[in-house]
Amino acid sequence: MNRLRWRCRRGMLELDAWLSPFLEQRLPALPADQQQAFIRLLDAEDDDLYGWLTGREPPPAEFSALLERIKEPRS
Repeated sequence: MNRLRWRCRRGMLELDAWLSPFLEQRLPALPADQQQAFIRLLDAEDDDLYGWLTGREPPPAEFSALLERIKEPRS
């Protein structure tokens, strides 16, 4: 988990604000395949992640559902 926390710390504050809370609050409840997709998502470049999360760029199909979950309001 510590390694994932480190990988969620990105070069953009906006990405940190999306990824870190998702990791802490919601990732543990996801099925294993979606957890693995999140780990693969963290391999993406910051600019790509930002574009996908803001809707500027369409995400790869593999990450579409996961990115929608990340963008959902946090409780």
